[in-house]
Amino acid sequence: MSLPIVIADDSLLARKLLTKALPEDWDVDISYASNGREALALYRAGRASVMFLDLTMPDMTGFQVLEALQHEDLNTFVIVVSADVQPLAEERVRRLGAAAFVAKPVTPEALLPILREYGLYA
Repeated sequence: MSLPIVIADDSLLARKLLTKALPEDWDVDISYASNGREALALYRAGRASVMFLDLTMPDMTGFQVLEALQHEDLNTFVIVVSADVQPLAEERVRRLGAAAFVAKPVTPEALLPILREYGLYA
């Protein structure tokens, strides 16, 4: 059975680049969100065991998504993917429950160790 994942980013190019950075043989069912509200809706529909989440999106930011997940006690594995690599941003997302933080542009070399560390990819 495929692992349901969501890639949430307002940039179509960023969504495509992240998709290409995923392991080719990883058995996943990918859904895409262009803002935080769409990402939460996909999670609530059972489409996000893993969420790749950009921080800077219109309508609802990645920070707001993390706050909503935490407030509603929703349990998903979140990897934040952002160009905002300030230490305070990384510290804040970890406090809000993100498992990992990856700087853009995302590479397979950056993702694989995280996926392996958490048992998401062998």
